[in-house]
Amino acid sequence: MKKYFCFLILIAFASCRKYVEIDQIGKKTLKTTADFRYVMNDNSTLEYGYGLCLFSGDDLSITDVTRVNGMLDYQRNTYTWAAKYYTEAQSDADWDRNYKIIYTCNEILGGVLSSENGTDKDKYQIYGEALVHRAYAYLNLVNIYAKQYDAGTASSDLGVPLLLTPDLYANLTRASVQRVYDQITGDLLASVSMLPATPDFNVRPAKVSAYALLARTYLNTRDFVKAGAYADSALKLQNTLLDLNSYVTGGQSYPLRLVNPEIMLSKLVTGSYTAMSLSDKLLQTLGTKDLRYQFFTKPGNSFSGSFSASFTGRAYWGYRVTNEGILIGPDVPEMMLIKAEAAARAGDASGAMSLVNSLRQKRFSTADYTALTAANAADALVKVCEERQREFFGRGFRWFDQRRYSKDNNTSLVTTVTRTFNNVTYTLEPGSNRYTFPIGDKYILFNPEIQQNER
Repeated sequence: MKKYFCFLILIAFASCRKYVEIDQIGKKTLKTTADFRYVMNDNSTLEYGYGLCLFSGDDLSITDVTRVNGMLDYQRNTYTWAAKYYTEAQSDADWDRNYKIIYTCNEILGGVLSSENGTDKDKYQIYGEALVHRAYAYLNLVNIYAKQYDAGTASSDLGVPLLLTPDLYANLTRASVQRVYDQITGDLLASVSMLPATPDFNVRPAKVSAYALLARTYLNTRDFVKAGAYADSALKLQNTLLDLNSYVTGGQSYPLRLVNPEIMLSKLVTGSYTAMSLSDKLLQTLGTKDLRYQFFTKPGNSFSGSFSASFTGRAYWGYRVTNEGILIGPDVPEMMLIKAEAAARAGDASGAMSLVNSLRQKRFSTADYTALTAANAADALVKVCEERQREFFGRGFRWFDQRRYSKDNNTSLVTTVTRTFNNVTYTLEPGSNRYTFPIGDKYILFNPEIQQNER
């Protein structure tokens, strides 16, 4: 029963593995370059990222009894940062999904360059796309199930199992956080020369996607110089911003994700997360004049058609704007704010605020827009981070930001979070072990070499 880690969900894909050198009766093996392209076009596998951490961040606040009673057990555990989230019989969809992506990409990387009936250009493009998708999956995993990156301890902190071949029987001992990040940056850097500047469809990785993910990666490793540089490289290839005025008051339809000019790589939340109630703190930071408040939030009585009943307060509406789910891939606003944060941390308050205001001009009506100013670089950093809250609420970004801000020791960026659930008060302090998700007991039961996180 050992090595259950790669999951029953992979059995369906195992038909593509070359167990022998002859075709298996009734099975499709990957031979031609077109075969590998078909696998890389499987967006139902490759387009997803994470989901459960939406419940963890402080931009969410679930207090209405209707919402409380409608939560599943593992959702309640995540919301209260419990010691365990899942029972031994339950699967973790985020863990499963990302390792399925990795398995799929490893199949591609192991065979596409020697595939038949394809040009070298096509083979290398597919190879590069697989590198990007694999890097994205590992970036999710190391930021959910491992400690926040710290240059002083990353070489010894436990990361996640690092699988680079489609071997169902590989050793699953957790690689260090540093080793996982080295693999992520190595994959992304290697992919750049193989990919077109921008994709024909944004579900396919391109140079802009690799640069954007490098910016996100280096932001999490606190290499702000490289984060800003790669954000700038991405913006040189793609920099169109949507003007929310066109959709709130102008009568235009918000673009579907495949034609959304802001998206640099389309990625979606794993699972269905509806009617996610927003915290008072977030709503106060957002303000009612912000078009993001008007367009991406709705009162609880708006959700009765997609939830069991209406509830009090306001919740995230973004997933209903186009009914395509919650978008979490890198995009133009993220790159602008990464570049702005890098500028603020380098002492360039003016440059940071210029980028923030360029974004905010598209998020307010002309009558309500006021440019933000900063007294100094430290003040600019706080304002950049607040703008990240406004731009990315309801999509899980806040949880990852809270994790990394803990390394700043700055109460203007992150403080102890307190929430009351079912009349019990829970607290989460900056740097707490509860900022790292527990690995599901199911996977450790079948693979005892996987060491559990400290709780």
